[in-house]
Amino acid sequence: MSKEGNKSRAGLSKGEIAAMKEALKERNAKNDESAVLAKIAQMKEPDRTMAKKIHALIKANAPSLSPKTWYGMPAYAKDDKIICFFKPGQKFKMRYADFGFSDKAHLDDGRMWPDSFALKELTAKEEARIVELVKKAIG
Repeated sequence: MSKEGNKSRAGLSKGEIAAMKEALKERNAKNDESAVLAKIAQMKEPDRTMAKKIHALIKANAPSLSPKTWYGMPAYAKDDKIICFFKPGQKFKMRYADFGFSDKAHLDDGRMWPDSFALKELTAKEEARIVELVKKAIG
């Protein structure tokens, strides 16, 4: 550990190193909806409630996406390629959670577009926007 506290010699935070280790475990473990639900159950509030809602929204509105864990986070894949994911704020000691999209998502809009959204709370408005974005992302 360097003198910078939370950074290793490689420049990665403890959270980033832990996420990489989880990704290696995921390659060898059963990685399906039960793994996603287990990760969600381990989360603290308010991340757990948001992750549960997002999981339900995606299952109901984008059934072609398969739940998987990705770097220890709930994620959703099409043809085994991650399309979107929920990053709990507590995982990286952030003040908010993120709902993000990979480069496999079809969200292109000109030369610049958002691919991640900060979440502090989910209301009907945010839920509708997530459903809209996920549907667009899968084409």
